Amino acid sequence: MGALRLVLIRMAAALALAMVVTGAFAALAAHGGRVSDRLDVAAHFAPIQLWMVLAGAALTLLTPRSRLRAATVGIAAVGAPLALLLVWPELTRAESRAPAGAEADLKLIQFNIWGGRNRDLEGTLDWLYAQDADVVVMQEVKPRVLDAVARRGGYHVTCERRYRCQTVILSRAPPLETGVPDVTRRAHPSSARATLPLPDGSRFTVVGVHYTWPIPAGPQQAQGRELSATLGQFPKERLIVSGDFNSTPWSFSRRREDRDFGLERRTRMLFSWPAARPAGAASPLPFLPIDHVYAGPAWRTVSVERGPRLGSDHYPVVVRLALAP
Repeated sequence: MGALRLVLIRMAAALALAMVVTGAFAALAAHGGRVSDRLDVAAHFAPIQLWMVLAGAALTLLTPRSRLRAATVGIAAVGAPLALLLVWPELTRAESRAPAGAEADLKLIQFNIWGGRNRDLEGTLDWLYAQDADVVVMQEVKPRVLDAVARRGGYHVTCERRYRCQTVILSRAPPLETGVPDVTRRAHPSSARATLPLPDGSRFTVVGVHYTWPIPAGPQQAQGRELSATLGQFPKERLIVSGDFNSTPWSFSRRREDRDFGLERRTRMLFSWPAARPAGAASPLPFLPIDHVYAGPAWRTVSVERGPRLGSDHYPVVVRLALAP
């Protein structure tokens, strides 16, 4: 028993060191995202890095005092602040909240519906229609999704055929204007735009978008610059941008776009991926917040919620907004 105990202690110490070193090194690399898009990929996983460092430190404290334990604790003392610094701005940023009890003027759902592989499409649409949202922005839309929506009716469909209608805006009100302007015609992400009426006779614009993955580095950042230039064509006061950005709040690319868009991101640490996969094992918890909704200064946030697991690998995001007095 003594030999087995010694083996287990050594294994725990080695595992703790591996976790702390991996998390700390990844967090250090992630800070390089300030100057390198390649290193910025590591920043997307900042909470995981923080968890690895803290879990490794906790594990090593269960082992007897030794030089290895001291080294592990020392590395953790450096790695944990590095990872926390990546997440801290998202934890502490200000929000434009509506007063308590305020009624929402707009209910919007952001959802990558995973149209090509969604094996419970009818159940997914049952939930979407039951929400009775004013606007639904969907990505990865396929013809089967459009056909199902057409059969049900109740929504006006806006999409860009040049992007094969992969990003779609559903609206209860008929759009006053549609179309996403070309800016440079290089790296524009799949997108759609609908300018919609409000009951007071004014209007607001919704832009739906879907970015590529952050790997390899470069194309996603180019899409961000293109979208930023496109948004500059519209008044920002009541503008709303909703999409699957494949990008987390602690990446430096996302931070730059938060600034460049001139809008406030209303989703805050809302983990939306991965959800249950119909063809395989479900992820127990989502660990990447990559679906975001931005809104101009005329909007106040009433609520932001994550929807249930449906037939997609994303969770839907439900946002209620009220116009500022």
